[in-house]
Amino acid sequence: MADTPTPTTTSGGQDRQDRGPRRDSRGGPGGSREGGRKFFRRKKVCKFCVEKIDSINYKDVRLLSGFVAERGKIVPRRLTGVCTPHQRRLSAAIKQARNIALLPFAARF
Repeated sequence: MADTPTPTTTSGGQDRQDRGPRRDSRGGPGGSREGGRKFFRRKKVCKFCVEKIDSINYKDVRLLSGFVAERGKIVPRRLTGVCTPHQRRLSAAIKQARNIALLPFAARF
């Protein structure tokens, strides 16, 4: 009788047998499930470094609006893949464009 697992009560009040440690549904790096890797996330590269853009002009609204979210926030580096020096210049240019009303501070409701 000592070899059989005893039912334990969980916080929900239901009985379950002790089955050992639970596995996380993600399974490993990259959010893959149990059958191996499902997708490969490509490393983001800086758009300004690839296209060799040295100066980020505050008057180039088409370029700057690609780095501003719908709500008017500046999109962070981890989402855009822009390197640190270019992100600093980009945010300064966006702030300049906002001050002279080329870009909105916030979204319209």
